[in-house]
Amino acid sequence: MIHYKSVEEIELLKKSSLLVGKTLAEVAKHIRPGITTMALDKIAETFILDHHAKPAFKGYGGFPGSCCISINEVVVHGIPGNQELKDGDLVSVDCGAVLNGYVGDSAYSFGVGEISEDKKLLMERTKQSLYLGIQAARPGNRLGNIGYAIQTYVEGFGYSVVRDLVGHGIGTNMHESPEVPNYGKRGEGIMLKPGLVICIEPMINLGKRYITQDSDGWTIRTADHMASAHFEHEIAITEGDPIILSSFDEVERVINENVNLTK
Repeated sequence: MIHYKSVEEIELLKKSSLLVGKTLAEVAKHIRPGITTMALDKIAETFILDHHAKPAFKGYGGFPGSCCISINEVVVHGIPGNQELKDGDLVSVDCGAVLNGYVGDSAYSFGVGEISEDKKLLMERTKQSLYLGIQAARPGNRLGNIGYAIQTYVEGFGYSVVRDLVGHGIGTNMHESPEVPNYGKRGEGIMLKPGLVICIEPMINLGKRYITQDSDGWTIRTADHMASAHFEHEIAITEGDPIILSSFDEVERVINENVNLTK
């Protein structure tokens, strides 16, 4: 059952999503070699709580952290712990917050220190594929159009799309119908209608699409141990252009400030 959202609900979802964007920006200020993923998670949790919201991930299905922090070959669901970031790492941070009963959810991939050209391009192209998927999220199109836009773009560079994990609907629950694959065919799947709020989140691998799961029941890795990137926006389908409810603006402002400081 798909729950289409009212204008008022979409506005509440936007507030939650923008808080997640600000949280990711706060985390971005501290991403550097030597910091632990647990320390980054604590920064995110404190920031969310200080803004009168709750971490959406903590305790969800038993997950112990407020963020999923995934390094290099870890695709998603990395558990925060004592692992330190190293120069050259690609790290994705996926975060959620519940504000006024509505869930915000967004993810961003970062380069730590000096990263290789192949990781840099993987991140840039994964982010671009997200925006191409969003452009396809228009009323009258079908769900498959979103996945088709993402898949055809990234496969053109020799990358692969993780197929076992997908985006999702969102509202008062973090995961609602429908599932939103990052691959597909145009004209297939449900018709996109105004009021649908979904998270589009391409998970793109430098190598093959196959994944494995660690014994912790959460951590998902590429089977070939090649790097993976992950970006996510929460969006609302409208009568016209889709509305991006989350934001990377503050995250990228921090990244740009950090770059300028090192010049």
